[in-house]
Amino acid sequence: MAGIGANPLDAQASPEKPQASGTQTLMRGLALLECVAAGIGDVKGIAARLGTPRSTTHRMLNSLTQDGYLHHVPYKGYLLGPKLIALGMRALEQRPLVAIARPHIEELARQTGDTVHLGVVEGAEVFYLDKIPNTRGLEMRSRIGLRMPLASTGLGKALLLGLPRERWPELYDHALRLTAAAPERPPLAPWPDFESRLAAYVDRGWSFDLEENEIGIRCVGAPIRDVRNQVVAAISVASAVPYMPDERMEELGPVVRAVADAISKDLGWKRDERASGHR
Repeated sequence: MAGIGANPLDAQASPEKPQASGTQTLMRGLALLECVAAGIGDVKGIAARLGTPRSTTHRMLNSLTQDGYLHHVPYKGYLLGPKLIALGMRALEQRPLVAIARPHIEELARQTGDTVHLGVVEGAEVFYLDKIPNTRGLEMRSRIGLRMPLASTGLGKALLLGLPRERWPELYDHALRLTAAAPERPPLAPWPDFESRLAAYVDRGWSFDLEENEIGIRCVGAPIRDVRNQVVAAISVASAVPYMPDERMEELGPVVRAVADAISKDLGWKRDERASGHR
């Protein structure tokens, strides 16, 4: 009970003081971790960024290092520690790609009326993780679980944008062999044309499938990137040729890329404004 003459607000406020102090300490510790993640690894630099005394900064660094959140390299500074690496991996596991991408590709399918695919690299092929059917009543052979050559699909070419260029010829040859073994498959463009088209796709950030995988079907694809800026998946919009004239494909390119970027941001990717496109 408060004593005579005591302000009752003091009794209510006192329990909150430790809480406010604890919150401030927590936020300061998180800000310190962000400094180290940004490459500021010395006590002087971290203290300057946080606006804290060096002695306080040093104590926080020691505590975080002892608990495994940071790692100290003598004469070099502080790095993110093993506990943060483990937490980062756990965070990725808790944010499965299909669940994150699904609302985005559903909305894209609704806006376009076309079939939308989500896929990942599996060897020399694209593995279809998800498919949202079109509303035009069109049937195409794509399905969840299907594998198709990377070099002959819009989805696969979008994935190629994240692979080293020296791998393009072998992946092209893989698609070429499968095409030769299946006469019903459309022929691929000659290698010089294929290479120049793919280089153009890299520059603008989306890809086309010009009936190279299925006669009568055209696609526009774009890559999805993760927090490391690595291409981890791709999406594509596919439809029959009458619904995919050259003009519409050019219009869809930025739209598909914007949706891919939105999924990428949900995976932790941040655009590097200094870079050209995604490179």
